[in-house]
Amino acid sequence: MSRRVVVTGMGAITPIGLGVEEFWNGVKQGKIGFGEITKFDASEYKCKIAAEVKDFDAKQYMDFKAAKRMELFCQYAVAAASEAITDAGLDMEKEDPFRVGVSVGSGIGSLQTLEREHSKLLEKGPNKVNPLMVPLMICNMAAGNVSIQFGLKGKSINVVTACATGTNSIGEAFRSIQHGEAEVMVAGGTESSVTPIGISGFTALTALTSSDDPARCSIPFDKERSGFVMGEGAAVVVLEELEHALARGAKIYAEVVGYGCTSDAYHITSPAEDGSGAAKAMEYAVADAGVAKEEITYINAHGTSTHHNDLFETRAIKLAFGEHAKNIKINSTKSMVGHLLGAAGAIEFITCVKELEEGYIHQTVGYKVPDEECDLDYCVEPVKGDFTYALSNSLGFGGHNASILVKKFKK
Repeated sequence: MSRRVVVTGMGAITPIGLGVEEFWNGVKQGKIGFGEITKFDASEYKCKIAAEVKDFDAKQYMDFKAAKRMELFCQYAVAAASEAITDAGLDMEKEDPFRVGVSVGSGIGSLQTLEREHSKLLEKGPNKVNPLMVPLMICNMAAGNVSIQFGLKGKSINVVTACATGTNSIGEAFRSIQHGEAEVMVAGGTESSVTPIGISGFTALTALTSSDDPARCSIPFDKERSGFVMGEGAAVVVLEELEHALARGAKIYAEVVGYGCTSDAYHITSPAEDGSGAAKAMEYAVADAGVAKEEITYINAHGTSTHHNDLFETRAIKLAFGEHAKNIKINSTKSMVGHLLGAAGAIEFITCVKELEEGYIHQTVGYKVPDEECDLDYCVEPVKGDFTYALSNSLGFGGHNASILVKKFKK
């Protein structure tokens, strides 16, 4: 029999708050993190809006010298991991470090390094490129730096599945504990791609919103949606084998009970139009937990605010749940924080845990104009009440589909 896995710690760096408490309070207030891009001059760009992290100071979370050897995506990951490990009360002096692993992913790594060093190459020649360019840039360094900073010597992986990265990272950590590869996994996602090449690349792909209005730029499932808003930040959780958590008296937030993954095998950016890939991922996650589909009453959707995603995800939910889909509450956290790419699934996982804990399903902020093809319950208002399961979806470029099922903890 596979081992039970619980959530014992959480940490977050987000566009609406630093730390889980500030983030969660922002969610309950319906706070939005959208505004004009400040990280570079975007005056000549079609998309001038993003969901940036505000007031982040790496020195508050780590040694100054260590921070200097990390790009922003790594700093965000280490900061979120620090909060999560502290929250979990995890004392590494009392743990076997080879049984505590890391699964922190990033979809892209550091575009900042790439831009900066490429400019040096062109302007000053190859001998002026920073010797640390490669370790600053590559996306596995979020996991590497978390491991180094906290002395975690167990399994250390970086899952890269574009926008599904955060969910896959937590899901693979869940599997690692289930199958005895670790007692504890520090897991999540991180991203910082509000850069000239990041914004221009996604704009060229017509993926980003055409709206400059913060109140109408990220409006998942709304008929007037025009694309996603680039977000940034990190979210990290501590997952732990149940008996290990109980033995050390850890606070248990929730239990991870199901995980499902598929590929659309269809198109490099568009989801499968019938929603079949995402539907199967949801079905696998629910079956993995051994529960009936009718027991699922809430889904935290991928809900990017692009035309294709929201329509095809709606179709996927209908395909997976049939008539019961009409009874499911569906929301999108991206309506407040935008799309954190590799960190999206991780911050949405934390949202699910907090919602289960408080019996509160947040509204899809900004939703006003119904789309006749998106005809499910997208939580125009917050919903209060007891519920047992939260299913979180993440769908990535390349056709990656991941769903993870969280349950209110009961011994």
